[in-house]
Amino acid sequence: MESAFRSALMAWLRSDTTLGPQLNAILEDGPAAAPPPQLAIVASAAGEWGAKGAGGRQVRVALELQVQSDAPEQATALAAAIETRIATMAPAQDGFRIVVTRFLRSRVERRPREIRAILFEYQFSLLATPPSNAATPATGDPT
Repeated sequence: MESAFRSALMAWLRSDTTLGPQLNAILEDGPAAAPPPQLAIVASAAGEWGAKGAGGRQVRVALELQVQSDAPEQATALAAAIETRIATMAPAQDGFRIVVTRFLRSRVERRPREIRAILFEYQFSLLATPPSNAATPATGDPT
């Protein structure tokens, strides 16, 4: 479920018509060879979670945005767009449902060559659902 979630999250971020064109790369595994600005998952972890009669996972994801600029405005605008996009991800996904999206923390770091790195950490609570391509059992009279 963690892998499917990571792929769905990256696809959701890539599909944003405003955010996508502003980034050189949006990757599930980073950092990318592409020059900044870029966004990538740099770490994730999953643990058991669920509700009565429904299995699930609690997934923590760390995303890193890298921007090359000596002015923080570009990084701030991109960070806000990323946070908004994550907050609006549809709960119903193929094979799971997002029950809780929780922002945990962010950290900004200056790196050599005017790179600003912003780390976002989120926690998602997911419940398993049947995949949309799962065969449905036959009903009715077999004759």
